[in-house]
Amino acid sequence: MMYIFNFPDIGEGLEEGTILKWHVVKGQQIKAGQALVNMETDKIVTDIPSPKTGTIVQVFGSEGETIKVGSPLAEIEIEGVSGAEAVAEAKEPQTKETIKVHPEEEGAGVVGTMELAGNNAYMPASNEGHEDQPKAEEKKTATKAISTPLARAMAKDMGIDINQVNGTGPSGRVTKEDVENYKTTGRTDEKARKTETHLAPAPPAEAVTYEPLSQIRKTIARNMLNSKQSTAHMTLFEEVEISELVKTREKFKQKTAAENTKLTYLAFIVKATVGALKKFRQLNSQIDVENDRMIYHNRYNIGIAVDTPEGLVVPVIRDADRLSLLQVAQKISEISEKAHGRKLALEDMREGTFTITNYGSIGGIFATPVINFPQTGILGVGRIVKQPVVKGNDIVVGSVLPLSLSVDHRIVDGAEASRFMNHILELLGDPVMMVLE
Repeated sequence: MMYIFNFPDIGEGLEEGTILKWHVVKGQQIKAGQALVNMETDKIVTDIPSPKTGTIVQVFGSEGETIKVGSPLAEIEIEGVSGAEAVAEAKEPQTKETIKVHPEEEGAGVVGTMELAGNNAYMPASNEGHEDQPKAEEKKTATKAISTPLARAMAKDMGIDINQVNGTGPSGRVTKEDVENYKTTGRTDEKARKTETHLAPAPPAEAVTYEPLSQIRKTIARNMLNSKQSTAHMTLFEEVEISELVKTREKFKQKTAAENTKLTYLAFIVKATVGALKKFRQLNSQIDVENDRMIYHNRYNIGIAVDTPEGLVVPVIRDADRLSLLQVAQKISEISEKAHGRKLALEDMREGTFTITNYGSIGGIFATPVINFPQTGILGVGRIVKQPVVKGNDIVVGSVLPLSLSVDHRIVDGAEASRFMNHILELLGDPVMMVLE
């Protein structure tokens, strides 16, 4: 029997996906669970496994093509399965797959229920009546020549179709010399036409280049617009002198490197943020307008914005409050590698309660980061800069870390945002306090 496997909804309201690579070709044997196609969805890139064992009869969609959930992905020939069994499987509520009916069997659409009885075995669709027809001769569009009145009169007297004469005059105008040359040689003067070609300006380069939007870029655009339309953004800017933090990191980074872990400033920032979220729970919440209530999160799942060639993704470090500094550093390395290798799973992207974006790793200082809706806040981390700072009565060279905090002003007042930021500054300015907390 023939079986149509439709593109399934693999989670969180997925609507469509883009085919990146087919792992199978027509005529190939495939087993249930074997990778069928690599798809890019709005959150992840993942392999879609085959639900059945059989032979690939046809694949639907080419690489780079976007298809909707529920649309056919592949047609699989399954041996030893009756039509009744196929119908029963197709009616199971947990599946969205269907059995294929060809037009000559049903007289309807190609997807439906197929009944098999006796010798009514499946036969491939006939090409009868669908042979390629010879293409009709393309019609030539007549163009009216631009000419001088004298040239047009001469052509009429000579019985020449002036529209067939190549003009060598200004803007391609047909002159009397063109008509005379055409009468003599059947063509216009070759030298004149070469001169005209030589003087003609080169065709302009294409003004624009069109490329289709990737699934990730479409998601980013949708989420950013949703955030701006659904929240009341307010951004607070601060700086913190982190010379003590720089010394602490320098002291321990060799030791952590020996354990194959890169100790970054971001790991300290994650721990400081978690400490502030514990004291100011308003920033670890979201608003439920429809039910007139607040939702306070009891877990501290920190999303880390990761820049990839395909676009920005935000994998999540779950229960960051329960992790040591070293474990946080390990998690940051792990999710970053998975993001750049396009190996993030849906589970890596879910349930974030607060987000940190480190644009300073590229070179930015301050920004107004956009809240990862429906979260309440996002902390932007700028580039550490060396600059003069006042310590006591002395001016010394300090390491200054700029921070930008965007919050949903419907939920967080300015004073609360300032207190939250001050606690982060305190922890980063004296990293020993992180241990005390």
